[in-house]
Amino acid sequence: MVRKLLLYSWLFAVLLPTFSQWGTIAYYQVNKDYIARVLCQNRDKPQLHCDGKCYLAKQLRAQQDRQDQETAERVQNLPVVQLFCQHPTPFRFHPVPIVLSETIRPHAFLPAYSVPLSALFRPPRV
Repeated sequence: MVRKLLLYSWLFAVLLPTFSQWGTIAYYQVNKDYIARVLCQNRDKPQLHCDGKCYLAKQLRAQQDRQDQETAERVQNLPVVQLFCQHPTPFRFHPVPIVLSETIRPHAFLPAYSVPLSALFRPPRV
């Protein structure tokens, strides 16, 4: 039971930044009238039919900027790991004497098969 609770908590924490923009859009949809009446920059110009979309765009842009800044800070604060390569040490194979056993029979090897070309390739007839 505790493992499942920890698993779901971890999954929620990992996926939360992915759904944060959806939360902003859901907040806009729920409070659309209030945003259009009070928070919209174009509330004095009803002919634009903005209905608070400028506020939504500003919130989404600010949220994206925060995420980009956090990502840049994380990348900037990463420890620098310097990798190095050491010159490879020479590796040599020691020769192994080859001993032919007497069990190899020369007649066991078949000669290469050759296709008779005369049946396939003929000069053209005039």
